Amino acid sequence: MFPTPFVLPFALLLSLPLVFLFAPRILPPKDVQISLPDELDDLALFRRATLASLHPPGSVSRLGTTNPKPKIAFLFLTNTDLHFAPLWERFFDGNQQLYNIYIHADPSAKSTPPGGVFENRFIAAKKTERASPTLISAERRLLATALLDDPLNFYFALISQHCIPLHSFRYVYHSLFAPPSSTESTRNPTQFRFRSFIEILSDEPQLWDRYTARGKNVMLPEVPFEQFRVGSQFFILTRPHALMVIKDRRLWRKFRLPCLNTDSCYPEEHYFPTLLSMEDPNGCSHYTLTRVNWTDSTGGHPHTYGPADVSPELVSELRASNSTYSFFFARKFTPDCLKPLMDITDKVIFKED
Repeated sequence: MFPTPFVLPFALLLSLPLVFLFAPRILPPKDVQISLPDELDDLALFRRATLASLHPPGSVSRLGTTNPKPKIAFLFLTNTDLHFAPLWERFFDGNQQLYNIYIHADPSAKSTPPGGVFENRFIAAKKTERASPTLISAERRLLATALLDDPLNFYFALISQHCIPLHSFRYVYHSLFAPPSSTESTRNPTQFRFRSFIEILSDEPQLWDRYTARGKNVMLPEVPFEQFRVGSQFFILTRPHALMVIKDRRLWRKFRLPCLNTDSCYPEEHYFPTLLSMEDPNGCSHYTLTRVNWTDSTGGHPHTYGPADVSPELVSELRASNSTYSFFFARKFTPDCLKPLMDITDKVIFKED
């Protein structure tokens, strides 16, 4: 037997492994990156957007036209200037009744507000940080604002400041809203509806490391490893799926937790694919329409294209995909790519296909 004075210290020493094992599940995280006021602001916004969607207006739009066409909401997520604003201006030109623009710009980063179609399109934004749940919050904020702003917004496309269009607006719009062919409709009419275009993968390397990045078993019971998914954060969601995202509370409580292993923490690449895979896998394409090149990635960043890379051949290469859809957008491009891209807009990028 140990003398009485040594019993307590010895017991504490033996309990240390248990503390390290169970602390992530029992104790609150030291550094929650999303403050309570920010969380409450978001919840209020999500509730307003959800309630507004329960009682949509009739067939008359806010512009007073009957039987209006559905729109695409372009959600720009940025922490710098929108360097490719002139290129996007050309993309949107002449299609004012078919789109809306919403910009979430990190207020802690200095940027110059663009004019033109981007003027007054900034939403109430909060600070964002790479590889953190703040990016999920920003994307949900964009979705909720777009849902609330215009009931005609049907598709919601997430775009970064490094993204460029690979086709004309008309090509993108018609591709998204084109009805199925008569042959496809006849074969199985119940199978055809508008889908969300989001990458959903279940067999990627390092998936277990990412699942346990917040601590072992922390994601349970809401997110079993068998249902944990990964994919590009750049999606095009339908309105029902956008509503599904802002209504979620159950999975968000897990994904908002900070990671213990920050090298394996990219919550924005897991939250959306996991949620939609669990709720409506058949309503998703399981692939993205934003092209990215990971062949020589460094520090978690994809290949970055410079001015010397820009050419008609590159655009053609980036468009090519293994799905029935061509890629609509591509990243990642440096700001000084703007001029060579503008030089080939009419003859290459926006040439009607």
